[in-house]
Amino acid sequence: MPTFLELTHISKRFGGVQALADVDLTLESGEVHCLVGENGSGKSTLIKIISGVQPPEAGGKIIIESREYSHLNPVESTRAGIQVIYQDLSLFPNLTVAENIGVGQHLGGFHSVDWNAIRATAKRAMERIGVNLDLDVKVEDLSIANRQLVAICRAMAADAKLVIMDEPTASLTRHEVDALLALVRELKKKGICIVFVSHRLDEVLEVAERVTVLRDGKKVGTYDAKEMNDHKLAVLMTGKEFHYDLAAIDLSARKTVLSTRHLSRKGDYKDISFDLREGEILGITGLLGSGRTELALSLFGMNPPDGGEIHLNGKRLALTSNREAIDNGIAYVSEDRLTLGLVLEQPIASNTIVTILDKLKGFMGLIPQAARQSTVDRWVKDLSIKVSNTNNPVKTLSGGNQQRVVLAKWMATAPRVLILDSPTVGVDISAKDGIYEIVRGLAAKGVAVILISDEIPEVLYHSHRILIMRNGRITGEFEAHKSSEDVLRVAVNA
Repeated sequence: MPTFLELTHISKRFGGVQALADVDLTLESGEVHCLVGENGSGKSTLIKIISGVQPPEAGGKIIIESREYSHLNPVESTRAGIQVIYQDLSLFPNLTVAENIGVGQHLGGFHSVDWNAIRATAKRAMERIGVNLDLDVKVEDLSIANRQLVAICRAMAADAKLVIMDEPTASLTRHEVDALLALVRELKKKGICIVFVSHRLDEVLEVAERVTVLRDGKKVGTYDAKEMNDHKLAVLMTGKEFHYDLAAIDLSARKTVLSTRHLSRKGDYKDISFDLREGEILGITGLLGSGRTELALSLFGMNPPDGGEIHLNGKRLALTSNREAIDNGIAYVSEDRLTLGLVLEQPIASNTIVTILDKLKGFMGLIPQAARQSTVDRWVKDLSIKVSNTNNPVKTLSGGNQQRVVLAKWMATAPRVLILDSPTVGVDISAKDGIYEIVRGLAAKGVAVILISDEIPEVLYHSHRILIMRNGRITGEFEAHKSSEDVLRVAVNA
């Protein structure tokens, strides 16, 4: 395949921070090229240079289809056929599918908007990659997976030759990921180059021909994906080895903290019965529509069941709100930390104590500054949250540290049961390891944990016991130390 883009000697410094140092990269037309590295490795800066948002330092070269640039601006990058699909997708939620896809090609000048032309452009873009969406539906009413399709169609409408997908699978289920990877392969067949950025290394290896690894702003190397595996990539990205053992731990003598009996909710799940013991990590996995999150929300009082029973420490609960769940010692970490887990514009400190404001109130209902700060400092220290100033907005933190803040706000409530719904979505491998360490530490202190994830290795290596859900029912139960990834995949897809 011909070379579409070549970067040579690309460097970038922000103040005293060397974000990129002498990085070279070659992208070929019709290839899927994965860019991997931890947070802070330079991936985002490299993407910004390719898309014209940031210029490289003097001496760097950008060559697109044999034409050389010292730097690009966003207009030049777009005209060259470069499109970036960011993790937040950058769509207009209040506009329709057609408007989001086609309006960018019909702006400018003083003529009126030709809505028929916009619809025609959107339809052509969808036909190009075999996507069928209702053109008149507002984007805010679509699932995350379908919004992703809208963003890809928008890139097709702009005659993209290179599409950079930044963490495209972070909020998708395994079923939706499979569909996206199939679409990526279709784009490849049409000669479009895809740069695929992901922290999910198994997905990287499924779809890529080549993998470029960045670490601390430097290029470690570019490798044939067929020669890589999760372990090799993790070592290249971090310089560290990660080993997780399937240790046999007998929890049969532990006290049962939470139990459900024949729990059901029409359209969500049916006849769910299980016990959760003190200090146990219970993994729950399954495909799209299996009912995992709906079950979690019922246990947290936000999705009341139609029938069945929930017992906490032998006492029957009839939860009607999340406040009742919190008062009874149940905490829930949502899979969507950016929307439901954090108030991004608010300080790190405020996000940390938001669940315990009533406990911190002093005279006249005011929160003493000393009590506020000591609480925040305690959790920053206990959960090793990397932060320069707790009064900074929480959005300034990396994904891994944001997730630690979410954990901190719930640990501050001293829960007996902690429900974690996809707790490592969108965080890099080192941050994941830190979160797993925190969860193991909580279990060691007696907290009962439910770990929900569609990543088989996550539930296998970080749970004591695993439940498989399918179509709203529990279809299998496995002891982690007696199971394997292959066994669980078969059970999930049976």
